[in-house]
Amino acid sequence: MDWMMQRLSDAELYYWETAIGDWFFTASIAFLLIELGLYALRKQFTRKLLGDTVANFVTLIFFLGITLAIGVIYLNVFYYVYDEWRLLTLETTPLMVIAAVVLADFAYYWEHRFAHRVGVAWATHTVHHSSNHFNISVAYRFGPLDSVLPLLFHLPLVLLGFNPLLVLLAEMLVQLYQTALHTEVVKKLPRPIEAVFNTPSHHRVHHGSNREYIDKNYAGIFIVWDRLFGTFAAEKATVVYGVNPPLNSLNPLKIFFSGLIDLWRKMLSAPKLSLALAYLIMPPGWCHDEKQHIRANGQWPEGKTDVS
Repeated sequence: MDWMMQRLSDAELYYWETAIGDWFFTASIAFLLIELGLYALRKQFTRKLLGDTVANFVTLIFFLGITLAIGVIYLNVFYYVYDEWRLLTLETTPLMVIAAVVLADFAYYWEHRFAHRVGVAWATHTVHHSSNHFNISVAYRFGPLDSVLPLLFHLPLVLLGFNPLLVLLAEMLVQLYQTALHTEVVKKLPRPIEAVFNTPSHHRVHHGSNREYIDKNYAGIFIVWDRLFGTFAAEKATVVYGVNPPLNSLNPLKIFFSGLIDLWRKMLSAPKLSLALAYLIMPPGWCHDEKQHIRANGQWPEGKTDVS
């Protein structure tokens, strides 16, 4: 077990990140072709499915353009905090890689939960949920600000003393694991795996617009976080993918900016600045007009149930 304590260089971390990322993307494309082939065999392959798949990768291109633009800032913030504020200096070893992945997965759970419960975060994350299909291409369907949220939630790992490059590697591994969950090909896995790990079944639930599935199964790798914090739901009823109301568009530009445009329109509808700004932090579905709120959500804030 001595190898678990051997120090890894920054060059090795960078190599792992690029090699794993490149390999996984190639494997994803191959798997997508298998998925599309299975849809064709089942006579479920449609122009809408093809259009949705293409749109997913176009949003990926938009997302990568933004990520490249802010990537230097992202990394510089990590290194500044690490150099000036870190609490410990944790050696980068295989054992620390495992620790970083577990902690990054815990951070991802809260990042993901935040993205569903805070208005401005949902405005970008809703893009990922707006597809009415569920295959591995949907994992590459990103919103404009999706590369910003991880900085906020993974910065504590750098502050704790993990090498910034290791934190980026851990983030990537969590993201790649969840990418692989976007499929209908894999049904339920053995019960012990379903109990501990996030699986395609659990993640299908997360993408469901069914009332019982909304805001469930935020996990990246370990579904135990959802079980611990009361956000777990098992896949029982057939999953209806998408958002309410449905986006119903294959236009990549409309898909990419739909959440932010909707948020902006809601803010403009507010009668005063404080209510407009509230849309940035209140949960999705919140409305400054109580009558509109009940029409959208079926109940009044604070439990009020009548419209008189």
